[in-house]
Amino acid sequence: MFKHQRELRIEWGDCDPADIVFYPRYFAFFDASTGALFAAMGCSLRDIRGQANQVGFPMVDTRSQFYKPSKYGDIVLIESQITEVGHASFGIQHRLFNNEKLAVECSEKRVWAGFNEQGELKAQAIPDVVRKRMLA
Repeated sequence: MFKHQRELRIEWGDCDPADIVFYPRYFAFFDASTGALFAAMGCSLRDIRGQANQVGFPMVDTRSQFYKPSKYGDIVLIESQITEVGHASFGIQHRLFNNEKLAVECSEKRVWAGFNEQGELKAQAIPDVVRKRMLA
């Protein structure tokens, strides 16, 4: 399944008074990593939203485990990979490494979504072209 990596420098605003990353910031890192994963597949959120009635891929479940803190100035590596592809939903796993040691793991479940004829936000089938890229 498709995989992508990106480096990130921990900034002062990411940290709490103990000089470690404030845990909600990891979820922002992983959300941005999902966007980077799709952009690397050639399916940026901007492209997706430019298609008729397409909204994107909202989160329906996320879970994380924290093993090692990261601090201001650290440069971390985030590996993101598609883990499952269903009809309208898919899974992603993020693994954040600090000094080559696993610091945080996160799993996400997301749905492909768009507006129906009544203007309601609903899950939709993942387009075939996107599905093929996810499974590459």
